[in-house]
Amino acid sequence: MNNGRNIESPSSFSMADIYFVVFRHKWKIAILTGVGLVAGAVYFFTRPPPFQSVAELMVRYVADQRSVKPSDTGARVTSVVDPGQSIMKDEMRIISSYDLSATVATNVGPAKILALLGGGNDTMSAASVIQNGLKVEAAPESSVIHITFSHPDQTVVRPVVAAIIDAYRDKHKTVHSSIGMSDELLADNASQLLQKITATDEELRMAKTNAGILDLADAQKYYSEQNSRLRKDILQAEADLTEYQASIGDMTGVTSGRQKTTNAVSRVPIPADQIAKYKAVCARVIFLENQLNDDVVLRGFTEDNKLVKEKRGQLADAAKIKAALEDKYPVLAEMFFSPIAIGNDPEANKSANDSRRISTLPMRIKKLTAQLNQIQAEAAKLGEVADNISQLQNTKQLQEETFKYYKKTLDQKRIDESLAAGRDDNIVPIDTPSPPYKDFKKFYKNVFSLFFGGLIAGLAWACLIEFFLDRSIKRPSEIQNKLKIPFFLSIPDLSAGGSKRSTPASRQLSYNAANGSAAGTKTGSLEVMAWDKNRRFNSYYDALRDRLVVYFEAINLTRKPKLVAITSTHRGSGVSTIAAGLAASLSETGDGRVLLVDMNHESGAARQFIRGEAACKLDDALASDKRDSALVQDNLYVVTEDTISDKLPRALPRRFASLIPKLKASDYDYIIFDMPPVSPTSVTSRLAGFMDTVMLVIESEKTDQQVVQQANALLAQSKANVTAVLNKTKHYIPARLHQDFLSDT
Repeated sequence: MNNGRNIESPSSFSMADIYFVVFRHKWKIAILTGVGLVAGAVYFFTRPPPFQSVAELMVRYVADQRSVKPSDTGARVTSVVDPGQSIMKDEMRIISSYDLSATVATNVGPAKILALLGGGNDTMSAASVIQNGLKVEAAPESSVIHITFSHPDQTVVRPVVAAIIDAYRDKHKTVHSSIGMSDELLADNASQLLQKITATDEELRMAKTNAGILDLADAQKYYSEQNSRLRKDILQAEADLTEYQASIGDMTGVTSGRQKTTNAVSRVPIPADQIAKYKAVCARVIFLENQLNDDVVLRGFTEDNKLVKEKRGQLADAAKIKAALEDKYPVLAEMFFSPIAIGNDPEANKSANDSRRISTLPMRIKKLTAQLNQIQAEAAKLGEVADNISQLQNTKQLQEETFKYYKKTLDQKRIDESLAAGRDDNIVPIDTPSPPYKDFKKFYKNVFSLFFGGLIAGLAWACLIEFFLDRSIKRPSEIQNKLKIPFFLSIPDLSAGGSKRSTPASRQLSYNAANGSAAGTKTGSLEVMAWDKNRRFNSYYDALRDRLVVYFEAINLTRKPKLVAITSTHRGSGVSTIAAGLAASLSETGDGRVLLVDMNHESGAARQFIRGEAACKLDDALASDKRDSALVQDNLYVVTEDTISDKLPRALPRRFASLIPKLKASDYDYIIFDMPPVSPTSVTSRLAGFMDTVMLVIESEKTDQQVVQQANALLAQSKANVTAVLNKTKHYIPARLHQDFLSDT
């Protein structure tokens, strides 16, 4: 009833949910079930089961003799029992192929197959009938194929199955045979290929002879290597020529420098003794060099020889003296320059050698370039015939491979034919075509599928509506499990049984002294509707009263008066009726006075008690000396708040705040407010915070869950204590099957 007392229901799908869906949508389910029954009956009488014949074949192995290309091996014997059943699937495809059905139709006769199906002699139509009536199956990891053929004519099914087996055997051999050629054709092809190979070989030999080569690859390699070598030699010779030319230029610069130095110091006088000394040194240097040359070249002495070492030392000393004199008197070198001196000068020797090489290198480069041009010309000539030679070689290779393939196939076929007489058939019938019979098991299965299909469709439709399309609140458990709002009571829709909604019975009363004699002095008597509750609702309003009292005790609310607002999310939810019933029930306890305030200025709940213009307003009802005209029965006062008419929605919150002290100071025990529906623009959400509790009336099967959540959130912003009452509930489940503790049952 409140947050501390609510009974949490399991959120999982329970048997009560199943009962509710079934009994709420029982007519939908019944209609679809009836449709299924009718469809089953029509199928039963209009589609009798056809005749059928069954046979079983065992495929022990598959001898695949086909070769996709000449490089493939010969025959391959494969077991049909493999994890993927790929081989058995291939065999079943052969049986169910249209070509095989056409062969069977031709063998059996199209007219016989189409006799009971409209007649005719069309082979294609008969093949389609066979293919549609044929069913081929194989158990997992089994080599047995089940063949079933159905047809309305019992004289046709067995011959067709037998013809299917025969056609399958022939088709199997054709599919898995080598290439479908006879021995003579294979031999002729091999002979023709041999002649082509000879002609191609002769053409290839002539092409090589004309090109002057023995092997194309070797010739191409030779020309490539020679071309690379000559290019390398030419580049090296050109580099050497550039180097020697640069070296000669440097030597020319040195000689020129020496000449300039000599000219600069030529005017320096040279002593006679120094000239004589320089001549003697030069002669000694020449003598020692000649001696060393004879010892090393003619006599074969090595550098380690003692005599050679001594002469080397003497030559070095003489060279030092000569160099010192030349440095002191450079003109001496010019005065006594001779071929012998040049031969003894390393730089002069190097210059002379470079000059000789410079004269020979251009001739070498020219020769190498001529050789390169010749090699390139011969390579270009080879390239012109290389494509033809290469194509001839490839043609010869392909012809030789094909010849080997035909030869090998011919040999294998002759071996297979020689062994065929002694080899068992790999396709063995386990069960020959059975006599014609009707499969009533499958027929009844289809009938019952239609029967129960309607029931299943009805249940599916009901579940679709209940759980996806219809999002309204229907049962108390949904308020607790989905909305999490404290729940008070479920009030049933008593008009669901066929009777109209009962309204309180009315009778005309006049005011007496007990009800206020002042009424008798008014112009025209005030017509009062006494509260005579309908007995069918009596227990529900009393139960709502008791739970409200217990709720206030649970939250320890003891002050008086207690302010209770009753509202909903839309008009017509029964707010006014519940407010009047609760007020009347509270007034009958005898504990104190109850004031019912109609906050709907358009049509208020007070109209259930007062006919004509109300004699008392809310302000007068709070004054004990003015409220007698609002008394409709013992301890029950009814007023309406419509004093300022259309300005009420804007002015009411401010006015209500000013009335709070008067309300709390009054001697009422309960003040019940019949409030407008909750909306962003209504005064209900703005006044909810002043109330001790706000009772939200939810109309069963009409109020959407999302709307209730939005209204609850809007009231929560006003810090209102919200409780829920589910009104106009319908009980579809028989009490003997399920009893809802939270409902009225």
